[in-house]
Amino acid sequence: MRALLASPLGFLIGLSLGALGGGGSILAVPALVYGAGQGARPATASSLVLVAVTSLIGIIPHVRAGRVRFVSGTVFGLAGIGGSLVGSRGNAAIDPDALLLAFSAVMFLAAFAMWRRLRRAAHIAVLAAADAGGSQGDEPAGDPPQAGAPVVTAARGRFGAVTVAKVVLAGSGVGLLTGFFGVGGGFVIVPALVLTLGFAMPEAIGTSLLVITINSLIALSTRLQSGSIDWSVVIPFLVASLVGVIVGGRVAGRRDPAALQRWFVVLLVAVATYTAIRSALAL
Repeated sequence: MRALLASPLGFLIGLSLGALGGGGSILAVPALVYGAGQGARPATASSLVLVAVTSLIGIIPHVRAGRVRFVSGTVFGLAGIGGSLVGSRGNAAIDPDALLLAFSAVMFLAAFAMWRRLRRAAHIAVLAAADAGGSQGDEPAGDPPQAGAPVVTAARGRFGAVTVAKVVLAGSGVGLLTGFFGVGGGFVIVPALVLTLGFAMPEAIGTSLLVITINSLIALSTRLQSGSIDWSVVIPFLVASLVGVIVGGRVAGRRDPAALQRWFVVLLVAVATYTAIRSALAL
């Protein structure tokens, strides 16, 4: 009954996913713990179900737009198998309150990464506006770049020895994060794809959903074998989350994305602070 009453929190998670395109699933663990009354370990297992399903749904528009690099994403995801399995074992061994305290640090890290991305986007917009203003009246020196052309393309799809090492290292770290905490880790995957494989940002975002799906399904397979998933809790949250994704997709077209992300950063910091205080006092 408590899980059913707390299922509107799943709607809020889906709403953030639909409106922002990612990040909302990181709120699933504290929502399941403090809202639905689950323990830390069952909550991370339940979160994997939400992450896997929402990633599968979220990847559809990116596939249609051609923003998913399946070969590179699959290689990156398979590189995280070892980390995902190790993370799942570590999850079963750690004290639940210590797990939640560590999870609060991950939420702070995700909030910081999103805040930095907002700052960078704002800075690029200012530079672009200044450049456009300064170029008025000047004669064009050559053909303008094509609209929508990726910023970085030289390294895309090339797997040298150094690149392979970086992909394995980054993929293992993401897999460890997913297996241990039950989160997608998109805030780590996106910059890793940009830096290691030279992806443009839209491609990195779309491909990250493929990586998240692979990692979450691998980690979820170990939890299914142990029977640690309470479906009476997961299903109401999942249904509410899917409804939230649909509503969030409509909200995204009517609101400023940057403003929505700023509010989400504030919410993430608040939840992380609450989680840190509760788990630290329990320890």
